[in-house]
Amino acid sequence: MRASHRYARSSLVIGFGAAVLAGRLARRRYLRWGASDAELSAHLPGDELMARADITATRAITIGAAPAAVWPWIAQLGQGRGGFYTYDALENLLGCDLHSADRIHPEWQHVSIGDPVRLHPEIALIAVVVDPGRALVIRGGVPMGNVAPPYDCTWAFVLLDAPGGATRLVVRERYGYSRWWSPLLVEPVQLVSFVMSRGMLRGIRERAERAAG
Repeated sequence: MRASHRYARSSLVIGFGAAVLAGRLARRRYLRWGASDAELSAHLPGDELMARADITATRAITIGAAPAAVWPWIAQLGQGRGGFYTYDALENLLGCDLHSADRIHPEWQHVSIGDPVRLHPEIALIAVVVDPGRALVIRGGVPMGNVAPPYDCTWAFVLLDAPGGATRLVVRERYGYSRWWSPLLVEPVQLVSFVMSRGMLRGIRERAERAAG
């Protein structure tokens, strides 16, 4: 084999290996953005609802306001309510009709187990854990036309006390696959989920800190 061919083959192998490593490092980052090792390993409300998760994303942010001041923004999550405090324009390209609130609405503060939390006018997850001031967990999936969702998902919003009267907002998504092809649908969407979740966490922080003065 000529040296040029050996060099080309070696370059391809090294390049492929570097791409795989970069992909794994990026995946690790976007599945745990802002979360500490302790938060990654912690049991959060809603974890018990799914015995085994095929993929888990845990993301977190520190908010300079007490949990009691952050909770009202969590309580009013959802389409037709406070929105998701992220990139409305992008989500509305998909017909979500979201309008993120910039103030706390008293009429949206009551949420109970069994209530729908809408992602879209025709798509809702269901509240399965409600601990006012501490945790909201919603559950379900997005159907594909007339086909049931090929996964089960829990989406937890947990408020933890942080030093100085601040709050750690920890958000966890857990997916359990029900079809062999479920990963083909869920895995590629995780990068989009990361971008939107990061925007949501920052949006909640901005609103809660501004309202807290």
